[in-house]
Amino acid sequence: MRNMTLKKIAAAVNGVLYTEGMSSIVDVNTTEVQGVVLDSRKVEKDYIFIATRGERVDGHNFIDQVFDSGAMGVICEKAPAHPKGACIVVEDSFQALKDVAEYYRAQLDIKVVGITGSVGKTSTKEFVASVLSKGFRVLKTEGNFNNEVGLPLTVLQIREDCEIAVLEMGISDFGEMHRLSKIARPDMCLITNIGQCHLENLGTRDGILKAKTEIFDFMQEGGQICLNGDDDKLATIREVKGSVPFFFGNGNNSTVYADNYENRGLIGSRARIHIRKAFGGAGAEAVFEAEIPLPGEHMLYNALAATAVGVLFGLSMQQIQAGIREVEAVGGRSHVICTDRLTLIDDCYNANPVSMKAAIDLLHMTDASDLTEKSKCIQSARKVAIFGDMFELGVDEAALHHEVGVYAAKKNIDVIICVGKLCKNMYDGAKSVDNTEIKLYYYMDKEALFADIADIIHKRDIVLVKASHGMQFEKIIEKLS
Repeated sequence: MRNMTLKKIAAAVNGVLYTEGMSSIVDVNTTEVQGVVLDSRKVEKDYIFIATRGERVDGHNFIDQVFDSGAMGVICEKAPAHPKGACIVVEDSFQALKDVAEYYRAQLDIKVVGITGSVGKTSTKEFVASVLSKGFRVLKTEGNFNNEVGLPLTVLQIREDCEIAVLEMGISDFGEMHRLSKIARPDMCLITNIGQCHLENLGTRDGILKAKTEIFDFMQEGGQICLNGDDDKLATIREVKGSVPFFFGNGNNSTVYADNYENRGLIGSRARIHIRKAFGGAGAEAVFEAEIPLPGEHMLYNALAATAVGVLFGLSMQQIQAGIREVEAVGGRSHVICTDRLTLIDDCYNANPVSMKAAIDLLHMTDASDLTEKSKCIQSARKVAIFGDMFELGVDEAALHHEVGVYAAKKNIDVIICVGKLCKNMYDGAKSVDNTEIKLYYYMDKEALFADIADIIHKRDIVLVKASHGMQFEKIIEKLS
């Protein structure tokens, strides 16, 4: 890792370097570390281990062990009495993680695409990374590593052969994006939308806009901005640090847009994507046919965003087309799972009113006959939705759950199952709709549902599972799988 020596790392994290027990073959001024991790099980030769104190585990208990595994040094808040190697002692190990990632980012000669927004960050990241991989060596955020722990760990995974890093950046309060941007130093900032997430802390959509646009605080000089032009809040942004945004969407102000859209249910969609004249240096409007393999109309916006990024990085229409066609689903986000009995739509990673309604729309328009084109999934007799609580919605949480229940009941869904304390409002909303054909169920928790689930879910059902991550609805997916 370039310039990542013990002495420079100690300076970057404002720590005190102790070299007692350090190997004589390691020069604190010139020997570069090979990796930085928080998990002691991932330590390899010449790695740095950052010992942090968690709710259940204290990394300081593993310091001797990581030296036995070949660690060059440890960053910790308190060193052992007789350490087996170099220790950098700091006041706060989590702050040291951010500091060392910020320092390392400054050593890297790569481009960074920072992606944020209320809904669709992960799916958009997958589309963008898939497109860019057709012309560059790309590293992308894995899993849910998008916060003040995950993002620096992702930055520390970048190596010199990487040309572009695609980083997902998630927040729940003011100031967080400012700190993430300071680490990532994005060359391109992409915002998917301004929805109704984290209202508990951010108050209103204007508050969300303010918090999300902190991503611009440390954008590199001459950086570029890609925004959803169909979002009323993002459409108000005209210039940031001399950079004029590139808009994607289907409004008149969008330079990348689509027509001839064909929704094909769980097997995805088709569309014709246009890039207006002069955008990205094109001499005339460019057009290509896009095959979008992931389900949901909202995936079209992800494809448009990835197209805009691809054009700005100089990729050909053929490369962008291939990248969109080959994108793969991520577990918990509209991930279709086919068993010999059921078709599952695993969308249980996160939830808010906007994404809930999008998932309901997907289930509503699903045509089981289309599934034969995707896999050997059996045709379905019924459409079933299992909903859980949506968190961090603030003072309007009850009304927003009720609203989603009403919305679901007005769609062509056969069975609606609501689970959780807040979801009682969703159940009441669905019940208020005059539709006697829907079967409605309410359970306080997953365990109560599990007692009845074998009787409620039938062979051949298409089952949507959707809730905020804290509800742990992946256990429902496991049960049904």
